[in-house]
Amino acid sequence: MPASGISAAAIAARLSDLGLPSRVEEHDRYASVQAEVPESLSADLWREVLEVVAEADRFGLLATSLNDRTLWAVVSKAVPTTGDVGGPSYQR
Repeated sequence: MPASGISAAAIAARLSDLGLPSRVEEHDRYASVQAEVPESLSADLWREVLEVVAEADRFGLLATSLNDRTLWAVVSKAVPTTGDVGGPSYQR
């Protein structure tokens, strides 16, 4: 599992420990975490949740008019480095 997946899994596990069952999805350039947020989340629990998702590269909250709230976090995958960045005909 790439490092982004490991980080996303750790975030998901911590959110689950706080009572927000989470799921992780692997994508080409990032791993994402999503969790449904109940309306009855206390201010103290929100602080803990924000501390957890702050470890991601990006995070946010998607709220719908149906009172559904989904917390999401994204951990980017590292861009591979190569010694041939400019291609075979690149001259310095």
